[in-house]
Amino acid sequence: MGGFFGVAAKENCIFDLFFGTDYHSHLGTRRAGMAVYDREKGFDRSIHNIENSPFRTKFDKEVSEMHGQLGIGCISDYEPQPLVVRSHHGTYAIVTVGKINNTDQLVSEIFSGGHSHFMEMSGGDINQTELVAALINQKDNIIDGIRYAQEAVDGSMSLLLLTSKGILAARDRLGRTPVSIGMKEGAHCVSFESFAYLNLGYKEERELGPGEIVAVCPEAVETLSKPGSNMKICTFLWVYYGYPTSSYEGVNVEEMRYNCGALLAKRDSFPDAPPDNVAGVPDSGTAHAVGYANASGIPFSRPFIKYTPTWPRSFMPTMQSQRNLIAHMKLIPVHGLIKDRSLLLIDDSIVRGTQLRETTEFLYKSGAREVHVRPACPPPMFGCKYLNFSRSASLDDLISRRVIAELEGNNHPDNFKKYADPDTQEYQNMVDTICKKLNFTSLRYHRLDDMVESVGLPKCKLCTYCWNGEE
Repeated sequence: MGGFFGVAAKENCIFDLFFGTDYHSHLGTRRAGMAVYDREKGFDRSIHNIENSPFRTKFDKEVSEMHGQLGIGCISDYEPQPLVVRSHHGTYAIVTVGKINNTDQLVSEIFSGGHSHFMEMSGGDINQTELVAALINQKDNIIDGIRYAQEAVDGSMSLLLLTSKGILAARDRLGRTPVSIGMKEGAHCVSFESFAYLNLGYKEERELGPGEIVAVCPEAVETLSKPGSNMKICTFLWVYYGYPTSSYEGVNVEEMRYNCGALLAKRDSFPDAPPDNVAGVPDSGTAHAVGYANASGIPFSRPFIKYTPTWPRSFMPTMQSQRNLIAHMKLIPVHGLIKDRSLLLIDDSIVRGTQLRETTEFLYKSGAREVHVRPACPPPMFGCKYLNFSRSASLDDLISRRVIAELEGNNHPDNFKKYADPDTQEYQNMVDTICKKLNFTSLRYHRLDDMVESVGLPKCKLCTYCWNGEE
């Protein structure tokens, strides 16, 4: 995934840019960069690998060495950015957040129009930010170019583009990712996460609408392309990826998670005695668990604590075997809150199931009597077509897909919709099988209709594709 931050100020913006970008570190683990424009020196840019060291450490020197009144920064899980591009539009820097599914088609079209080459990244892929820049450069003016790129991309694309006059910010045409504008005296900022500028003295001005393009200057923000009426913002932002202090479309992440847990509790029942305690898998499951505990009356506890001083969220290796090991190493048990207890455990989701199975075994070995599991969203069954949000390299990694293939005797059954419907026998058979495989005492997923209610926005404005396969 990734996130971006931009500043247009009358004075030097590097301090705000540094911390505003750093506040997006929970969204990516591989690359980060900043680009600035100074009225006297022109453009300057820096990109670092942040896989083994956090953003603040890697970019500490840049705070004193870079200088400019305009700047953009990003955290990225995939491509190095920002890129600085010289074209018939002049020189500009660009960062993107999104996913391009039709890269080969777009590259062929651009080559046929006379474009000579693209630089390959280490894995052989084309940098999607470079591709977006090439699309923008197909048009005679930069605003038409951004509109063209947004329409041409199959997937999603939000971006910041830094020129010598200001920052152009564009939200994906269906608003799948957020873009928020902040303001303070002498400056405006634009951010993926709305909380990222609060401690820097900015107040929220507004969020961009789907497909909206604006010019951000120190004095004002001007709409250059009006927003569309249709929106499909990613629901998983609230469930997992979003930081608790952020809000999207006026809905705070932490409050949504409390609502989510409360609705989980509302539908829950236990044939025997209820669990002794409710706990969340740190960190994203914690707020869901608080909401469940408040609504159910079952006490909230923290039977294990994440060791964050040297294992922050921002450091997770890309190899799944290493991820599983580190996920285990980060959790330290509190045996007095586990031994002989019946625990209800809430995680944000079950994707592969590997880590949650190991967490459950870890609780049993620490003396837990029962472990009931309540994921805060339905079982993911479809790969995300619109954002680089999936933690699975393949659909076959999803435990729901593996179990369905086992139940159907077919790796490609045509009745996934039945398994996505919580009122069918097929769905219940899938859940029962997952429960048995992962060694839970009981398992009940959040229903899609309840999850939508937890957000509080109309269902038509939310993307739920990964759960029900509906565009």
